[in-house]
Amino acid sequence: MTEKISVLISEEDVNKRIQEMADELSKKYEGKTIHLVGILKGSVFFLCELAKRITVPVTLDFMSVSSYGDETSSSGRVKFIKDLDESIEGREVVVVEDILDSGRTLSYVVNILHARGPESLSVITLLDKPDRRVVDVDLDMTGFTIPDKFVVGYGLDYAQKYRNLPYVGVIDFID
Repeated sequence: MTEKISVLISEEDVNKRIQEMADELSKKYEGKTIHLVGILKGSVFFLCELAKRITVPVTLDFMSVSSYGDETSSSGRVKFIKDLDESIEGREVVVVEDILDSGRTLSYVVNILHARGPESLSVITLLDKPDRRVVDVDLDMTGFTIPDKFVVGYGLDYAQKYRNLPYVGVIDFID
């Protein structure tokens, strides 16, 4: 089986929206330091591009959780792989995720982080796929709302491939 990728959101549109999101975060957190928490591995491309554009001080940390493996849909089981390196107590935390799909993984992460006493906790995603939602998650900001298609690129993968595409594409499988 081979894969065919078609562009859903162009590189230009992704970059424009990330700049808008960075501008909004810079305004919201003016005079403060934002502690960005990226959810590995998918958020890395989005988080780096976002952080470069934010004009207030930024610190970074990462967590790794998974509910996909090599599948194209969430397994429903969240696997905790890596915890934060630093305390978030009293910090302005912004969780950065590549996509909100079923909501299971992000809900799990948000519940864990809330219990750790941040000053504030916001959640942003590059993509939101509401048709697949099983668990509600309050998003503070999203880049794009997309249809129920399996997408790759800009950090999103299929079996660890295609993360490096500079756009968001839909993957189709061809026999």
